[in-house]
Amino acid sequence: MRQLRSKSMASASHSRNHIFKKERLKNLFNAASVLFYTVFFTVLFSFYLLYHPRSTVNYTTNINQEYNQTTVFTQPYKNDSRSCNLFKGQWILDERGSLYTNFSCKTIPYKRNCFLNGREDRDFLHWRWKPDQCELPRFSPETFLSTLRGKKMAFIGDSIGRNQMESLLCLLSTVETPKEVYKDAEDLFRTWEFSKHNFTLMAFWSQFLVTATERVFNGSATGGFDLQLDKVDQNWSKKLHLMDYVIFSDAHWFFRQNYLYESNNLIGCVYCQAPNVTDLGPSFAIKSAFQAAFKEINMCKNCKKIFAFLRTFSPSHFENGTWNTGGGCNRTRPIVREEVVGRDSDWEFKNIQVEQIEMARKIGEYKGNRFEILDITEIMVIRPDGHPGLYWGNPWMKGYSDCIHWCLPGPIDTWNELLLEMIKR
Repeated sequence: MRQLRSKSMASASHSRNHIFKKERLKNLFNAASVLFYTVFFTVLFSFYLLYHPRSTVNYTTNINQEYNQTTVFTQPYKNDSRSCNLFKGQWILDERGSLYTNFSCKTIPYKRNCFLNGREDRDFLHWRWKPDQCELPRFSPETFLSTLRGKKMAFIGDSIGRNQMESLLCLLSTVETPKEVYKDAEDLFRTWEFSKHNFTLMAFWSQFLVTATERVFNGSATGGFDLQLDKVDQNWSKKLHLMDYVIFSDAHWFFRQNYLYESNNLIGCVYCQAPNVTDLGPSFAIKSAFQAAFKEINMCKNCKKIFAFLRTFSPSHFENGTWNTGGGCNRTRPIVREEVVGRDSDWEFKNIQVEQIEMARKIGEYKGNRFEILDITEIMVIRPDGHPGLYWGNPWMKGYSDCIHWCLPGPIDTWNELLLEMIKR
């Protein structure tokens, strides 16, 4: 019975195919047209699904509501106004991440290569700074190098200044491989050239900006210094005539036992508790050092017109102790401003720096020099997630966290986006 039924169905099917064969031939052209458009729109829709930026990204859980309501940047930025305050805004989610990786950039120092040293979370790379009144363009290495063609830029100051220079080096390396043309034996001074754009990038180590000599007791270095507050460090000042752009970075080295001099006379100290010596505090020393540095620029007779930046105080984020008492920084996302507490000294040091550069700016106008403030303090005080923490690869200090410097890549890359935007203005 099943066989008869199958044969009957096959016969009926064959008859139908025969009956409609002519109609199929007549409609072949229409069918081909339908097939073409079906395939076309299928491919187009597939391309959309594959390459259109997603509206949501998986990030660390428990992100505050303030950040949940922000928008992911997916389009090129357009600045609304040159008068916009770049330093008032918020961090928003951005799925694109950094322009470079810890593998693509060959110049990242081992101690800043957090991923190579074991850091696993990567959510901290997916935040971008958004000013309130305008949009900060994503860093363009092509624009930077073309704008500064034929120029020399120097980062002068401490290791955080070097940290920013290393970030810039990585960003620029995405379009041209730099050539290292100078490095001293102690890796304190380095020079890189981007020959295709005739651009030179330099780093000058000067942890106080002024002349400093480490104090020695019983043949051992003490970690404290004698600072000549009215004499700038010759290691950078003697090369000042070569520079077109200068970025000053300093402050953290002043928080130790230092002795302060003017005209070779001891005038006080910082945290010394010595008899008959006035403790003037770090604020006084910071003020004097920046005052001397800016004065050197405005008094330089053989210098070009210099565009000088002050990068304001970079906050550290030790929690549950200091660096040598078990303090650490293991957060994986930004915090909100309401979580920022106990930061009075950060604002104090920043305000001192700003006060000094404002004074230098007034004098610089008559000299043809330009002074600007790269104000990162408020921006970075809510980024405790950007430090190396335990992942800085120091075998002699295992268990100690670096909550002062910044991972590469990381939020410090934003400093150079701000730097470029200020240069363009």
